[in-house]
Amino acid sequence: MLDVAVIGLGWWGKIITGILQESTKLRICRAVDADSRALRWAAERGLATSLELGDALADPAVKGVVLCTPHTLHTEQIARAAAAGKHVFCEKPLALSRLDAEASVRHCNDAGVVLAVGHERRFEPPMLEVKRLAQSGELGALLQIEASFSQDKFLSLPPANWRLSEREAPAGPMTATGIHQLDLAVWLLGPADRVFVSVRRLGSNLANGDTLGALVTFKSGSNLLLSAILATPFAGRFAVYGNEGWVEVRDKAHPEAPEGWVLTRCRRGGTPESRDYPAASAVRANLEAFADAAEGRAPYPVPQSEMIANIAALEAIFRSAASGWVEPV
Repeated sequence: MLDVAVIGLGWWGKIITGILQESTKLRICRAVDADSRALRWAAERGLATSLELGDALADPAVKGVVLCTPHTLHTEQIARAAAAGKHVFCEKPLALSRLDAEASVRHCNDAGVVLAVGHERRFEPPMLEVKRLAQSGELGALLQIEASFSQDKFLSLPPANWRLSEREAPAGPMTATGIHQLDLAVWLLGPADRVFVSVRRLGSNLANGDTLGALVTFKSGSNLLLSAILATPFAGRFAVYGNEGWVEVRDKAHPEAPEGWVLTRCRRGGTPESRDYPAASAVRANLEAFADAAEGRAPYPVPQSEMIANIAALEAIFRSAASGWVEPV
């Protein structure tokens, strides 16, 4: 059992807390937030609370931290946690620049602690099947990915919320939804080479834009066509096209409360075949993979090179969104 402190009790931090309280591999021994109202929420659930990260890092009972904090804080918090000998699970994105991602990996490696990232989509059962099909060669040469993830949850947030700030979300929907699709593409296609991005505000008052379209070209020559929207009801789709067939995964509900998926596959010369996947907690699976790695049972399955490659592509997307030009990764 890995004893952890949850750092940050906003919307997602509270969801993470609930998932951790159901786990047989992790146990929350402290909750940290600067907001006293959030700490009251945690105390009502029987958790020890603190206002400062330093309290958790100084606690010998805490073996790891789960960071559910604003993106710009991640690099410093990871460095502090690693220096204190704590394993780190960091919510996405790991960083907002390649240099910061590399620094976080280096700090954790130097300290001998595990670094994990909140890219739970890799742990969804149908996505594991997509990966198997891609690796086995059953899809043939991978040509292109079409990925979309849309939601309207942020429309109810106050304008001052950090998730909507230019500093924390410089390309509108990218850090909220698009980052997951980008990570899946890196998982399947490897490092990106160049990007072209358009971000516009078309259907809301979100200052940084609500509609993003991106073309990401990978070093392999394959493309990712990425759509991320913050002003329409939830929809999630991920499709991979190869010269021997294609496969598509559609989400039935937002990952906050998963209801399952539909995977459709079509082989060359065949007809599409669909399979339903029941709901499963990919978030919990990711957290428990972190615990397994921290306690020496199994390596963490997300390679550090892919953590860095994802953030390198994300940084290029930020540059392209600002410049309007094709940007190298």
